[in-house]
Amino acid sequence: MTVHAKEIINGKFWILEEKGKKIATVSLTDQKYLLTNKQGVTFLTDRLSIEKNLGDTIEWSKLQITEIQTKEIYDFPTNTIPHHSMYNLQNKLPLFTKSEKSKSFYCAGYYIIKFDKGWVKSFCPKLITLEKYMYEGPFKTKIELNQALSRKK
Repeated sequence: MTVHAKEIINGKFWILEEKGKKIATVSLTDQKYLLTNKQGVTFLTDRLSIEKNLGDTIEWSKLQITEIQTKEIYDFPTNTIPHHSMYNLQNKLPLFTKSEKSKSFYCAGYYIIKFDKGWVKSFCPKLITLEKYMYEGPFKTKIELNQALSRKK
């Protein structure tokens, strides 16, 4: 019977499964393998000694690392994965589009915008809105946004 070692932490921790059920864990600490199973905890020197201890061959799998796309540009949060990001130096605004083909620019971060009814919170407003109305921002967090809004009220 073959035991499958599913890597959880790259080069440091594995879960050993047989027929889809967890039978043990293996961790690597200070160049020693730590095997934990029903029999207890055993320190071993290499992978071959783990197989001998279990009495089975082990099929070791590598951790599948996927690239995580962040929803921020220039340290300012966005509400989507940004495309065509740029920084407007004149107005100090982090700009992005929401898709590859889009021509509408949005401003990353939190803002307060003064409309006719007063100051309003906004997250990633359109650039055209900020060009039309008075605003403050960008802010990196909601806390900064709320502090600025309370100063205006």
